[in-house]
Amino acid sequence: MLGEDALEQQLAEARAALREVSRGITPPERTESAAEAADGRVRVTIGTDGRVSDIVIDPRVLREGSEYLAAELRRAVNDALDGQEAAVEVTEPMPDLAAIASTVERLQDESIRQMRAMTQAISETMRKLHRS
Repeated sequence: MLGEDALEQQLAEARAALREVSRGITPPERTESAAEAADGRVRVTIGTDGRVSDIVIDPRVLREGSEYLAAELRRAVNDALDGQEAAVEVTEPMPDLAAIASTVERLQDESIRQMRAMTQAISETMRKLHRS
């Protein structure tokens, strides 16, 4: 059976391992994404910060009218955003390792307190039995 010190040592090692794993996992980074519309006459680029970094409009597209330009610009922006989302999409959700580590530490601390209380109660019971 593990002694109190050995149990605390194992719990400390488990905590350290969990912290090490959580440092090693990084969420996927965004990449630059670009899309075209209006037969290549409208081009939108979304930067790594998720914001529009460039818009290129061929002046010839202006002949089509403002409604056409607005619709094609909207389509290019949405396609570029969709392209960026696809680049960072993860098939599995990322676990919140910091929250897991916090919960594990709290549970481990509570279990140590309970183990000490049980050990003390058993020791007192044994002392009483030996006195009898």
